[in-house]
Amino acid sequence: MSKKDTSCCSSGSGYCGQEQGKRQIIIDFLYLDLSICERCQGAETNLADAVNEVSTVLRAAGFEIVVNKVNINSRELAIKYHFLSSPTIRVNGRDIAFEIRETSCKECGDLCGDSVDCRVWVQDGIEYTEPPKSMIINAILKEVYGEHSSNRLADERYEIPQNLNAFFDALARKDN
Repeated sequence: MSKKDTSCCSSGSGYCGQEQGKRQIIIDFLYLDLSICERCQGAETNLADAVNEVSTVLRAAGFEIVVNKVNINSRELAIKYHFLSSPTIRVNGRDIAFEIRETSCKECGDLCGDSVDCRVWVQDGIEYTEPPKSMIINAILKEVYGEHSSNRLADERYEIPQNLNAFFDALARKDN
C-alpha cells in the first residue's frame, strides 16, 4: 500500500490508508581519520558492505537503517560521543565489540606525529585490524531481534582515555 492510498482494508491489521511506521536502526561510525588510516578506511568499507547486505531484508521487515559518520577530531567530540577508541561502530548505542583492544597504528601516529594505538577487533579468537563484516551484520541483527548485550553506552562518568589524550596533545603540538 502506498503512502497516498486512502482505501481501507478489512484485515484488521491497523494499516488502513497508511504505511507501517519504520523502526530505525541507528549506526554510529566514529573515527579519527579516513584520509590515511587503513583501519578507519577498512571499517568504513566493511560497514558500508554490511549495511548494503542487510538493508533490503530489514526494509522489508519494516526497519530503516541510519548511518551517522562522525570524525572525532577534538576532545569536545570525544566527550560528546563517549569515544573510547578509533574506529568505533555502535548499533543503537551498543558497541559491536564486547571489549576494546588496541595496537600501534602507524597511520594515526604519522597523522599526529607521535605513537598512537588504534582499535583491533576480536572475533572467534582471531584479531583483526578492521571489524569483520560478519561482526557488523551480527550486531545489526542482534539489535533487530532483541539479543542485546550489556555493551550499551552507559550514563557513567566519561573520561577521555589516555591514548586519545596523547593523540590530541600530539596533534595540537604538530599544528603549532
